[in-house]
Amino acid sequence: MTSKEIIQKARAEGRALLTETESKALIRESGIAVTDTQLAHSMSEAVSISNRMGYPVVLKIASKDITHKSDAGGVKVGLMTPEEVEKAYEEIFTSVAQKYPAAALQGVTVQKAARPGVEVIIGMFTDAQFGPVLMFGLGGIWVEILKDVSFRIVPLTKKDVASLIREIKGFPLLEGRRGQKASDIGSLEGALLNLSAFVEKYPEIKEIDLNPIFVYEEGYVAVDARIILSGA
Repeated sequence: MTSKEIIQKARAEGRALLTETESKALIRESGIAVTDTQLAHSMSEAVSISNRMGYPVVLKIASKDITHKSDAGGVKVGLMTPEEVEKAYEEIFTSVAQKYPAAALQGVTVQKAARPGVEVIIGMFTDAQFGPVLMFGLGGIWVEILKDVSFRIVPLTKKDVASLIREIKGFPLLEGRRGQKASDIGSLEGALLNLSAFVEKYPEIKEIDLNPIFVYEEGYVAVDARIILSGA
């Protein structure tokens, strides 16, 4: 499905929160690199997908009613065998059923585990006065603890994205310190420009959260994506 078709489908169903697979499909269309993610409706399908992708894999609960999957016990990482996938599948559904008994569950998403890198976040929200605003900062757990982020109003220029990245306090982590190689800052600039153009194209999008994004010496990949539509 195209981004337009996914948005239309969600609106027809009266929901604002897109699933992870839907969100990643949109983000991929914007030109931003994301991990391959497939939906499994059963334990056997989760094992089959994992075998095709190759281990290690990550399992996440798939539900249109659950925004923060980790808080629900709905995420299992570093799974190395079919047996571990089966156990993780059972544990996810047990935990989610206890914490969100009324949630509609579609199954789990399966994705190949990405190798670690410098963790950053790219986000977007719609300001009542200024419209779409892009955010960049240190990602993972650090975004909540350090709140080291910067903002720019859409549309962004090359000069905007360069300053957006460099004004966070954690920028030296991207430059490389104490023997670590510098991250591919140019690819991050490209990702921000792509997202700026994408949200201009789709004003129906209210919020975007790409966290974490692993940045490498060459390239990057977004391992999680969340999109919320307006007016639903």
